[in-house]
Amino acid sequence: MEQPQVTPQETSELLRLAEAALSADGDFVELGCYRGDTSVLLQKLLVSARSDKSLWLYDSFAGLPEKTAEDASSAGTAFRGGELFVTKREVVEKFKKQNLPLPRIKKAFFEALDPERDLPGKIAFAFLDGDLYGSIQTSFRLVVPKLSEKGIIVVHDYNNPELPGAARAVDEFLAAHPSFQLSQHFSLAILKPVVLY
Repeated sequence: MEQPQVTPQETSELLRLAEAALSADGDFVELGCYRGDTSVLLQKLLVSARSDKSLWLYDSFAGLPEKTAEDASSAGTAFRGGELFVTKREVVEKFKKQNLPLPRIKKAFFEALDPERDLPGKIAFAFLDGDLYGSIQTSFRLVVPKLSEKGIIVVHDYNNPELPGAARAVDEFLAAHPSFQLSQHFSLAILKPVVLY
C-alpha cells in the first residue's frame, strides 16, 4: 500500500491549525491536493463546524512538473516530472463517496492561475503542498495578497531532504517578508503574520 504523502502526525497538526483558522476571514485553499486525502478532512472540518467558508482545491492533475536546480537533492531522485499523477475525477469521486459537498476544484499548474478569477477574495487558511521550489514560490505569490489578518499558511515538506526546494522557497519568502513568523512541526512550516501573534 502506498505511503500517505502527509503523515498522520502532520495531518493532525494540519487540522488543528485549520480549526484555529475558522475564526479568520476568508476561505480555505489547498494548492497541490493530489488524491484529496487532506482535502476531504478539511471539508469535513468545515461541515462539522457549520462554517460558511468554501474549500478551494488546485492541482495540475498531470503529475509533478520537472525539478529545477533549486530542487536538486543528494537524497535521491524521487519526485521526478510526471510522478504523483492523479485524475480530477478520482478526487471528485472521493468527495462523493464521503457524501461531502464538492469543493471548488481547479485543474491547472499554479503559474497558470489568475489570482482574481481563480482564487477566493480572502483566504483564512492555505495548505501549500506543491513539493517543488517554483510551485511553492508561485503559491506564496497567489495566497499572501489575499491572506486575512488572522490567516495561517502551512507549507508541507519544509524539512524533507528529497525536496529541498520547498524549504528554500519558504526561507526566501521569510527573508523578504519579516512581517511573518515561522514555526515548525514535523515537516510542516507554519507561517502567520507577526503583528497578531
